[in-house]
Amino acid sequence: MTMPAQPMAEISRAEKMTEAINRGSGWFERHWLLAFNAFWGIFVFLPWMAPAFMYIGWIGPARVLYFIYNFFCHQLPERSWFLFGPKASYTQAEIGLMWDIGNELVRRQFIGTLEMGWKVAWSDRMVAMYTTIFILGLLYALLRQRGVRIKGISWWVFFAFITPLGIDGATHLINDALRLSLRDSNEWAIALTNGVFAPEFYAGDLLGSLNSVLRLITGILFGIGVVWFLWPMMEKEFGRQRVYRPSRPAVPVISDR
Repeated sequence: MTMPAQPMAEISRAEKMTEAINRGSGWFERHWLLAFNAFWGIFVFLPWMAPAFMYIGWIGPARVLYFIYNFFCHQLPERSWFLFGPKASYTQAEIGLMWDIGNELVRRQFIGTLEMGWKVAWSDRMVAMYTTIFILGLLYALLRQRGVRIKGISWWVFFAFITPLGIDGATHLINDALRLSLRDSNEWAIALTNGVFAPEFYAGDLLGSLNSVLRLITGILFGIGVVWFLWPMMEKEFGRQRVYRPSRPAVPVISDR
């Protein structure tokens, strides 16, 4: 009995779709690191394009980037870097001369001015975290190309890398929510170090201050932990260099015995 033409066509389309999925899966298994590094490179590069777009007058594309990265970061201006201005960072008091700083939700919307420059679309901590992941991803690819296989770290070592960021971020969150001075004046740090550094080092969030340094260090440690833990795991799962072969109908084998 001859099968109807329509079911045969549907079977053919299903086979082609399955074939395409298999090809895509096979490509990703062989090139997962290339795909991730390419995607991550774009992801960490675009926040820097927001101030560049503002500088050249492309306000629409810039605001789109600020809006998109708003979902990944608080974008508080006092904890962000500025481009195309006299300073790389500003205090809340300096920002308050141009913008309402009383409400955090309003303060985070400040993206800069012609006089101050324009804010990178995410904070200094995000720069440290995500850029570290991208750079180490490139280094991982280079080492893998040279035949070096990196052994992943254990769970407890991974948590040791990410815990400092959790502590630093949590204390900032509590400080901001309860309007404390714990992370504004950092008197605890003055006591621990016996005040060996200049007073301005301990206070505020300016680039080079204690808060800024801690955000950068904890972000870098987080990025190292993520790559060292996850990349060898993904290599084991996806990087087996499987050779894809299109599926063909089985051919019966006739033995000569």
